[in-house]
Amino acid sequence: MKSSSSLFRLALIAGLLAQAPAFAAEPAKSAAAKPIATINGVAIPQGAYDLLLARAKAQGATDSPQLTNELRGRLIQAELLSQAAKKKNLDKKSDIALQLDMARQQILASAYVTEFLQANPVTDEAARAEYDRLVAQAGGKEYRSRHILVKEEKEALDIIERLKMGEKIEKLATLSLDPGSKDKGGELGWNVPGAFVESFGKALAGLTPGTYTQTPVQTQFGYHVIQLEEVRDLKAPPFEETKPQILQRLQAQKIDEHIQGLAKAAKIN
Repeated sequence: MKSSSSLFRLALIAGLLAQAPAFAAEPAKSAAAKPIATINGVAIPQGAYDLLLARAKAQGATDSPQLTNELRGRLIQAELLSQAAKKKNLDKKSDIALQLDMARQQILASAYVTEFLQANPVTDEAARAEYDRLVAQAGGKEYRSRHILVKEEKEALDIIERLKMGEKIEKLATLSLDPGSKDKGGELGWNVPGAFVESFGKALAGLTPGTYTQTPVQTQFGYHVIQLEEVRDLKAPPFEETKPQILQRLQAQKIDEHIQGLAKAAKIN
C-alpha cells in the first residue's frame, strides 16, 4: 500500500544503479596482457578476470590466491559451456539470440547510468535538503496500526459490525486479502501516514488509539477496516545513517528525469 507514481520505473532504475558500479569499479588492464587461459584456441582475456575481481571486491571479497583460482575456474567453466552451446548452434536460436541482445542492452544501459551519474552527481546539500523534507513530511508522529483488506464494501461493513459486537481485529484479520499482514493479526507495524496511499493515511491519522474506522476506507486495493493501536513521537534516524538510501533515491529520480527527456526527444511509435 506504499504509494509512488513512478515506483515501478524507479525500481528498474534502482536495478541499473545496483549493477552500474560493477562495470566501473576497476579499470580494465591492457588488452595486450597475457590471457588467463586458452580453451581450444580461444583466449580468455585478463580483462574478463579483472572485471570479475572488481565485482567480487565490491561485494566484500578479499584478493587472495584462493579467490584467483575460483574466478579463473569460473571463467574457464563459462567458456567451456559457451563453446559447447555454440557447437549445438544454441546462439542461433531466436530466443537465445534475443536474451543475448537484452544482456548487451542491459550492460550498455548500466554503463550509461554510471557515466551519467559521474557527470551529474547528487550533492550532499541536495541529500540533506531531501532528508529535511522527508522528516518534515512525516509530521513528527508515527502510528502502529492493524487493518483488514477485503474486496467488497459490504464485507468491510460486516467486519465493522463484528468489531462493534466485541470481536477482535486480530482474529478477523484471517479474512484479509493482504498476505503481508493477515497472518500477523493485521499488524502493519510503525509507519507515518504519508507512507500509505492518501485515503488510507488520512483515515489512519484521524483515529485515536484503540479506535477503528467506522466506515470502510477505499483504495485501489479494495476496502479497508483500520484500527489504530498506538501513536508515538517520530524519532527520525540521523542523516548520516539514511544518506546512502537518500542518495540512491535522488540518483534514481535524476536518471528518471533524464530518461523522460530522452523519451520526449525520441521518435517512439
